Amino acid sequence: MAGGAGPSKPLTSANIAAAAQMACLLEVSAPKPGNVSPGRPFADMGFEDFLASAVAIGPAMAHAGERSLGVTVRDALEATASWTRVNTNLGIVLLLAPLARAAHTRTPTEGLRPALARALASTTTEDAAEVYTAIRLAAPGGLGDAPEQDVTNEPTTTLLEAMRLAAARDDIAREYATAFEITFEAGAAELRRLRASGHSWDDAIVQTFLTVLAARPDTHIARRAGLETARRVSTDARAVLDVGGVTTLQGRAAVRDFDKCLRDPANRLNPGTTADLTAAAIFVCLVDGDGGRSPGVASRN
Repeated sequence: MAGGAGPSKPLTSANIAAAAQMACLLEVSAPKPGNVSPGRPFADMGFEDFLASAVAIGPAMAHAGERSLGVTVRDALEATASWTRVNTNLGIVLLLAPLARAAHTRTPTEGLRPALARALASTTTEDAAEVYTAIRLAAPGGLGDAPEQDVTNEPTTTLLEAMRLAAARDDIAREYATAFEITFEAGAAELRRLRASGHSWDDAIVQTFLTVLAARPDTHIARRAGLETARRVSTDARAVLDVGGVTTLQGRAAVRDFDKCLRDPANRLNPGTTADLTAAAIFVCLVDGDGGRSPGVASRN
């Protein structure tokens, strides 16, 4: 159902959990440049780690409507940590948890994004404390020190306000501050268009990933390799799109070359934030039932 309108039938908790798991599985299965996918591991994590993580978050997402946002994030990351010792999904969980809560709590006529805005506006200091605990558990690299509300300390403001303070340096936080602007207006919009045009999930996901990366420097790369490097990677992504991306033979060759350029032993050029945003866009399309041919959950009870 295009435009983010409510689903034709109410989604069950199982539907929403399945959509979150399927979004993770589809995202990691697509051969996105510079990311883990089947047969293309990193030195410290492989495709199987992401599969385990996708399955692990299901129960937390199933209960996202009845538990606070912070508890959902913490539960999902604690479950992930019981299956894998590497940080595979911190950004994805931070994005999917409020989206899942919105899917659970929206009214029959309400779009997902307005419901999301309500969920974000209702966050508390307790939510922030739970999320800070979860982030410390995931132990992501390259966060640095924040001048206000640093994750190594206990928060004194709501989760939404804490994310607003970090929005200029982190695009996951920026999503909270903008009611998921990139997810809805760039990612999900492009994914819907590509699926409606008949593209496979793999191709649509890779092309959506390139579109988002071309539009904004990846903040994961910026933290690890510097903003200028992140901008160069975005310029390179735009060049791949200019020759068609996955829609042309020349573009597919450019995608393969781009992937090679982004791989180094330290994964400094991994567009991880863009991958997380792509997963969120997939979830939006799945729960709204407008991802085209199956998989999709919006019309099923």
